[in-house]
Amino acid sequence: MTQDGIAVWLGIDWADEKHRWAMRINGESRIHQGELEHTPEAVEQFVSGLAIRFPGRQVAVALEQSRGALIFMLGKYAHLVLYPIHPNTVDHYRKSAFPSGAKSDPGDAVLILDLLYRHAERLRPFHPDTVETRTLQLLVEARREAVDDKTRYLNRLTAQLKMFYPQVLDWFSTPDTVVVGRFLLKWPTLEKLQRARAGSIADLLSEHRIPDSRIETLMELIAQAVPAVKDAAVLESSVLIVRRLVQQLEVLHEAIADHDKKIAALAKSHPDYGIFSSLPGAGPAMAPRLIAAFGTQRDRYATASAIQRYAGIAPVTESSGKQKWVHWRWACPKFLRQTFHEWAWMSTKKSTWARSFYDQQRNRNKSHHAAVRALSFKWIRIVFRCWKDRVPYDETRYTLSLQKRSTSKNVEIRVKNFYGFAQFDGLSC
Repeated sequence: MTQDGIAVWLGIDWADEKHRWAMRINGESRIHQGELEHTPEAVEQFVSGLAIRFPGRQVAVALEQSRGALIFMLGKYAHLVLYPIHPNTVDHYRKSAFPSGAKSDPGDAVLILDLLYRHAERLRPFHPDTVETRTLQLLVEARREAVDDKTRYLNRLTAQLKMFYPQVLDWFSTPDTVVVGRFLLKWPTLEKLQRARAGSIADLLSEHRIPDSRIETLMELIAQAVPAVKDAAVLESSVLIVRRLVQQLEVLHEAIADHDKKIAALAKSHPDYGIFSSLPGAGPAMAPRLIAAFGTQRDRYATASAIQRYAGIAPVTESSGKQKWVHWRWACPKFLRQTFHEWAWMSTKKSTWARSFYDQQRNRNKSHHAAVRALSFKWIRIVFRCWKDRVPYDETRYTLSLQKRSTSKNVEIRVKNFYGFAQFDGLSC
């Protein structure tokens, strides 16, 4: 984007209730500043005023947000060219201008404006993906958040049961089931359970397809159980806490199921579903996440290396003088990195070469996670090519390709050995 194509340059330091802005009109050196309330009406009045003042011209807007209330609100205006800026970028830019560490909202708005005006060619304008892809991206992240919430509540439930009702954890393989939830709501303490009719307990267990033999065993265990505590204070508070946790888990189970239905429908109708569903280990949960990870904009990533770096899979090398340090990336979209990491591990259960590669890394004394990251790095290059060419992955074709390359390399090694070389391409001969 050249400066000639922009009528106004605008930097916004966003906040929860009021945003500070700094504006520079193209061709002028003066910087205008002001405050903008975070309401749809105030934003509409402000942005429409710019459209009326500069008809048919574009307004470049930079802000420290790539997803959130303000950028979503600004995204509906066609004459705005949005430039999301990472907070770390603004932070380092501020430190270069103010080594003392001085900071203020009006000052940050001016800094963001200056960064946009002077370095627009280094920033990437915001181009939203298709509605279907963005919906899928938001839903898979929301589903993961719900799963994480469920894990937290399950951990709390387990800890609470260990304190006053530990037998339940022994009687059932996991508290994360509907039968355990109903069991706890109906008989919240061992005392109430032992006073209940055997037929009522058996009926509830039978409703949830517990085998008769297992029910008989449970009935014997219930009769022999001894209360962990008899402190009324502990029991009364624990019953209320467990009831709340069980009800929260029920809501989360329903929410996750609703998410799964919507995600499955969106993924199967997505034009790239055939590519990502063909990948080993990419089932109902991972295929939609991989679609969301790559998106549909083929020009977003010029090379596989670009997405490897952006996702945090490619390591970072720091060197100074004779010192060199290689470490993993700290600044990256964590959910994206998690997606590639989890899927790479799942692929080892379905792909022979992926499992062999993982085992090879482990034999080199790599940790589990380091080996999975190395596999993720390799997988991204493969999937990137499938994605760019719009073709499904073919395990047989890739395995044959590996075999041909291996044979070719072995031939070259033998040739080098014949002429007296001890090594070739870093491989011991």
